[in-house]
Amino acid sequence: MDQPSRELRPSQVTLKTVFTVAFGVLLVLGLVQAVLHAVVSITLIVASIMIAVALDHAVAVLERRRVNRSLAIAIICVGLLAVVVGAGFTLIPQVVDQGRELVHDVPTFVKTARQSSLFHTLDHRFHLATRMQDAEHKLPELLEGAASPLLTALGSLVSAAGAVITIIVLVVFMLIFGGRLVRAMMDEARPHHRPIYEDLTRKIYQSIGGYLGGLTFICCVNGTLTTTFLAIDRVPFFLPLGILSGFSSMVPYAGPLVVGGTISVVALLTKGPWHGLAAVIYFIAYGQVEGNILGPLVFRRTVHVNPLLTTLSILVLGEIAGIFGAVIAVPVVAALQIITREVLRIRREQLHLRKPPAASA
Repeated sequence: MDQPSRELRPSQVTLKTVFTVAFGVLLVLGLVQAVLHAVVSITLIVASIMIAVALDHAVAVLERRRVNRSLAIAIICVGLLAVVVGAGFTLIPQVVDQGRELVHDVPTFVKTARQSSLFHTLDHRFHLATRMQDAEHKLPELLEGAASPLLTALGSLVSAAGAVITIIVLVVFMLIFGGRLVRAMMDEARPHHRPIYEDLTRKIYQSIGGYLGGLTFICCVNGTLTTTFLAIDRVPFFLPLGILSGFSSMVPYAGPLVVGGTISVVALLTKGPWHGLAAVIYFIAYGQVEGNILGPLVFRRTVHVNPLLTTLSILVLGEIAGIFGAVIAVPVVAALQIITREVLRIRREQLHLRKPPAASA
């Protein structure tokens, strides 16, 4: 019997396959669009999860001391609120006063900068004086149209307050019901997969909680040491600058570099070149201490992320979610790293492959 020619053979691709592929593509596009339109909600949820995980470690400590979980959650939340309120009443008035003085003295700083030899050198090459004069001439026009930016800033402030309230409510609910939800999800897994999922969840839980606790400690150390140094060096506005330096440690590498340079410029303009040089030396020395001593000591059992991956994740998540994206970059990458390692371990076991030797540093 003659075989049918290739031109007459039926297609190997069925209509069902075409519809399945098309539906899969549309589903992926829909998920991408949903994520892009829900960046704020996802950001709030991720922030709440991280804070809840960090606080749950403290709750677990009280539970080990035979304190009821509901009472332990209440104690931790009330204690944290008391610390925030106490710090606010103690520091905020002084920070506001010094911040107001800083804004008031900005024209003096600009005048001092114009009289410096460095400014004259840069002006000779880049014509900075002309650019500053043009900006001063355009200032009245900017002030006339400042109503819209002010309303935008007010709206951003209200949105930030709403975000904080949302995070607080989510954190409390996650502390109360989050454990039950995770256990219910584990119960739905297959029995032979359940130990893997439980081990993976435990590692991510310890990594995120340890990182946030260590990060809080490093921020406090940075803020305390920087505020003390600026106060001893008699740099004005030392309190808001010190607090700003403390918060800069939340963004690894880039944060301390940018804030340290800014504070050094403020010290240079307010107290002179020797104080500016002292600030530069201090921030270089502290950067070495934080990067080579504090960081490895605090995070040695929790987060081990390659510095290149950390920098790339900060750039990508910072572009997506702003400053908060840069803050959560390290724990997000750490969690993905844990999942990836577990998937590769299972794959090696299934293929009966040996684990590759660790790369030498």
